[in-house]
Amino acid sequence: MIHRRRVDPPRHIYPVNPWRIVESRFHPPLIGMMESIMAVSNGYIGVRGWCDEGEPAHERGMFVNGFHETWPIVYGEEAHGFAKTGQTMCNVHGFPAIRLFVDDEPLYLPTAVLQKYERVLDMRRGVLERELLWETPAGKLVRVRSTRMVSLTQRHLGLVSYEVTMEKGSAPIALSSELRPGGGKQSDGQATESYAGIVMTDDPRKAQGAGLRPQTDIARNEGTRLELGLKAERSGMGLGIVVDHSLHGEARLAVDSSWREVEGGSLGTVDFSGRLEEGQTVRLEKIAAYHSSRSRSPEELILRGRRTVKRGILQGAASLLEEQREHLDEFWKCSDIRIDMEEGEARHSTDETMQAIRFNLFQIHQAAARAEGGGVPAKGLTGQAYEGHYFWDSEIYVMPALLYTEPRLAKNLLRFRFGMLDQARYRAKEMSQRGAMFPWRTINGKEASAYYAAGTAQYHINADIAYALRKYVTATGDMEFLFEEGMEVLVETARLWADLGFYSRRKGGAFCIDSVTGPDEYTTVVDNNLFTNLMARENLRFAAASVAGMREAAPEEYKALVYAVGLNEDEPKEWLRAADAMFIPYDEELGIHPQDDSFLDKEEWDFENTPQDKYPLLLHFHPLVIYRYKVIKQADAVLAMYLLSHNFTLEEKRRNFDYYDQRTTGDSSLSVGIQGIVAMEVGEREKAREYFLYATLMDLGDVAGNAHDGLHVASMGAVWMALTGGMLGLRDDDGCIRFSPRKLPRLRRFEAPLTIRGCRLRIVLDRDDVTYDLEDGEALTFFHDNEEIDLSQDNPRVTLPLVNGEE
Repeated sequence: MIHRRRVDPPRHIYPVNPWRIVESRFHPPLIGMMESIMAVSNGYIGVRGWCDEGEPAHERGMFVNGFHETWPIVYGEEAHGFAKTGQTMCNVHGFPAIRLFVDDEPLYLPTAVLQKYERVLDMRRGVLERELLWETPAGKLVRVRSTRMVSLTQRHLGLVSYEVTMEKGSAPIALSSELRPGGGKQSDGQATESYAGIVMTDDPRKAQGAGLRPQTDIARNEGTRLELGLKAERSGMGLGIVVDHSLHGEARLAVDSSWREVEGGSLGTVDFSGRLEEGQTVRLEKIAAYHSSRSRSPEELILRGRRTVKRGILQGAASLLEEQREHLDEFWKCSDIRIDMEEGEARHSTDETMQAIRFNLFQIHQAAARAEGGGVPAKGLTGQAYEGHYFWDSEIYVMPALLYTEPRLAKNLLRFRFGMLDQARYRAKEMSQRGAMFPWRTINGKEASAYYAAGTAQYHINADIAYALRKYVTATGDMEFLFEEGMEVLVETARLWADLGFYSRRKGGAFCIDSVTGPDEYTTVVDNNLFTNLMARENLRFAAASVAGMREAAPEEYKALVYAVGLNEDEPKEWLRAADAMFIPYDEELGIHPQDDSFLDKEEWDFENTPQDKYPLLLHFHPLVIYRYKVIKQADAVLAMYLLSHNFTLEEKRRNFDYYDQRTTGDSSLSVGIQGIVAMEVGEREKAREYFLYATLMDLGDVAGNAHDGLHVASMGAVWMALTGGMLGLRDDDGCIRFSPRKLPRLRRFEAPLTIRGCRLRIVLDRDDVTYDLEDGEALTFFHDNEEIDLSQDNPRVTLPLVNGEE
């Protein structure tokens, strides 16, 4: 069930193109949405797609992953264990802005007479390009071409190439290249500022700390170079930014640079001025470097930036752009999913489908490619919403797409999360628990969720992390990583579940877990949430099995683990006892698994008489109103049926899906992709097709109505999951890789590459069969339905009938 129908992209603004997002005209009403869609990032630095001139802007966003400021959370009534400190990713000085003046007249898009305008996000080359033909007030024609890139290979580097050609007439020109503070109107709507930099809004998805600014520590200019050192006062983090320029072309321009104070901070400019004759071209290449640290001074970070910029200038824009293209060639080789629709599919053609799929895949890569040492924020680096926090999204939604296409990046995300273990241990003690308790939302490892009912109570994040580790080990066979880095996390998360739960006499001695919140944030602080109990059981069993396996296969590492965590030999036995006794809710009368102990006793929500403008419900109803009803924000029990498919029979999945689907609002972007997977599995193929469509167009179609605040990166991960988990039937929840391919209606061909245990497998679904092709690697074993398939260099390909073909 989807209660909002905003799914048609504005094709009058960007038409269909399978490899590019082309903005065919400047359209101010969509400026915020297009800033998000046209964002370029590499997972460490990211810049929203604000216009080259810096104005106008919805949110002139420039972000460095992990660079944040903290602020005290103020409660009307305090309680022990409440999160004390908010954390917000800072919107820092952006490098792209270059302002053009011809005859002293500024190029300003809202008022400029444009004979041509085209802006392109090129997903094969990894650049944002713009070309326009400007007729000045004096009747002169000026062609402006620009290219913006954040390097996917050089973590700290960004590039702008800005080219001006006098097509008609000659005139004095000036190029003012800026390093300017971030800004805009991100906290629009009903908002009241409670204290400096903190903005309280009526939309909890926005950033309260959007107004926090790091302080200028250093601001220098020398010739064409600008240097800026920033310090986040409360978090203590430092940031060094260096920007330098090189000028190319026939015209000779004078250079001047300076700093001055403006609203929001220090503004650095490098001004180039001179005259351009008719037919002449000048090109300004601008290289920027960003370096951040929790311990190093801004001065040292600036020195690092100088080296980065010097290397970039010596390499040159052309070489940097070629390097970017080569990187993306490799990415698409391992990631490109191709769909061919039947002719006559008027609404969603092959090219339209491919544009949406590739946009989602490209943005996942941009969010994670160089995120080492950091996580993936909910919005990536495309907006400041959700404060730039890391959630469970990374492990459950983003990681699978990385795991089967770029496993090194999945390993980076796990390693980053494991780095928070000591703080998670401290948090568990604060919450009167054993083991470790990972924060629901965080940047620096500390809990930053001020609303515990839909935050801290989501204990399932512990099991989500353990689940992601298990998936990584299954898909890669990397036991060394498990033993050297993952085991402490498994032990401490298992300890928490063993301590949190209890054996209930009223439930026949079953192991119960009370007062938790599952993925559905419209149902909070409940007993025996199905998803949580199932995931905790997996966590406990995997931890016990891994300890036993380590003791047998790596006795020396096992001894080190025992010493490091004080592991008692009886603990794994207790984990298995708790897992075997875990209470799994089931209602005999309905034949379904209740979402929790109380869900079936609640009143039904009146969907029929709820107007469309009352969604999402969280913005229009008090939480207590929502909590009293059978209404679901996002897939909860349905998500469990996908992640832990082997725990349910097909008939149970059908009954559960039918029951929960009609009570799910779609108020969360995380829901539709998962609902589509399970719909596909239970035979609801038209419904699956609709849900896949909504998932792929979540941002391009602005389904949630808030794309202007940043992209829904986890939903993009769900798109990959929907395609591979839905049509390929990919499952690995029992320790084996299994496929059970299915076809959507009106789908002619489906093709996807997967990386499994160091091998690249290409899978092609045609009308009546499926082909598995081992493109790279020595040998791979997996299951097709219940048939074991062995591929090798001697036998690299097998074609099988599509048993679950289109019905």
